[in-house]
Amino acid sequence: MDLQKLLQEGDDNLVLVDVRTPAEVARGAIPGAQSIPLHLLPLNAASLDKAQPVVFYCQSGARSAQACLYLRQQGHDKLYNLRGGIMAWARNGLPVAPIDERTP
Repeated sequence: MDLQKLLQEGDDNLVLVDVRTPAEVARGAIPGAQSIPLHLLPLNAASLDKAQPVVFYCQSGARSAQACLYLRQQGHDKLYNLRGGIMAWARNGLPVAPIDERTP
């Protein structure tokens, strides 16, 4: 899955979730992402539609891998982990911006 291409195409089914802490997110996020800190994922799992593909990311990919594993155990199967996290994303010159505070 090419996340950059999907975001450029405006895939309405794709859900992008940043599982970093609020302090990390405040430094910048991938445009269009919603913030659900990893420790709050169990409380917010029901808000993620099992029919929609969900891409998780964190700083380097470790916490987002945990998020994928947790939701897979909850019955989700369209889960993706952004390899290398936002560090790899930014290192490749891709956009990082303040996260929209209105996003759940």
